[in-house]
Amino acid sequence: MQSRIAGLLSRREVRFVLVGITQLVLDWSFFVALTASGVSIAIANTFGRFLIAILGFCLHGKYTFGDVEAARLGWVRFAKFASVWISLTACSTTIMSQVGAHWGLSIAWLLKPVVELALAMVSYLLLKHWVYR
Repeated sequence: MQSRIAGLLSRREVRFVLVGITQLVLDWSFFVALTASGVSIAIANTFGRFLIAILGFCLHGKYTFGDVEAARLGWVRFAKFASVWISLTACSTTIMSQVGAHWGLSIAWLLKPVVELALAMVSYLLLKHWVYR
């Protein structure tokens, strides 16, 4: 059983999903807590994504895309990561704001994970082929 788990964890895609799920749960939790407190959807979405961005950069650099010998971090990769994050955050914030404006906050809470999962596919490709290569 342990060798099977170790085999799964040796796959980059599995590590990406595990880090991504951690990020998604934290991001969604911040989003719901902030918007329930009266913070606007745009600010809550951006702030929640910002809080988990550094965690994601470090975890992806060390565990998802890192080598056995060294993590793949550094300022050049961080600058690339930041540009990906800014672009995806702009997309996410626009979508979430529109959902909230048209269908209300409850629907925005429900759709946030769906939106973030769709953006995660784009994120994986950009991180794999541009940021951490």
